[in-house]
Amino acid sequence: MPEPPRSVRRLEVITGAGGRRRWPTDEKARILEEAMAPGAGVSEVARRHGMSPQHLFTWRRQARREAADPPLAFTPVVVAPDPPQPAACPQAVIEIAMQGAIIRVPPAVDG
Repeated sequence: MPEPPRSVRRLEVITGAGGRRRWPTDEKARILEEAMAPGAGVSEVARRHGMSPQHLFTWRRQARREAADPPLAFTPVVVAPDPPQPAACPQAVIEIAMQGAIIRVPPAVDG
């Protein structure tokens, strides 16, 4: 015996290009700024921009992580002329210079 036909209550047709949507950096920044505003509802902001709340929550988490990690930067190196050397000692001496202080260790010291 054949099954009676069933009525379709809701049918959703998705048109357009499939796959992942690419968000321009400036638009992504604007959406993040809107979602991170005090009192903003992430789900509401996501709906307004046609994206899932999970996607926006992921963006927020990434943005917070990036803000917590300072960017790597190079420290400039300055080559300064050698300071004047003290008069030569008749014995070998170990000199440790730190922050303007010089520590001289005579050869008779054993560690």
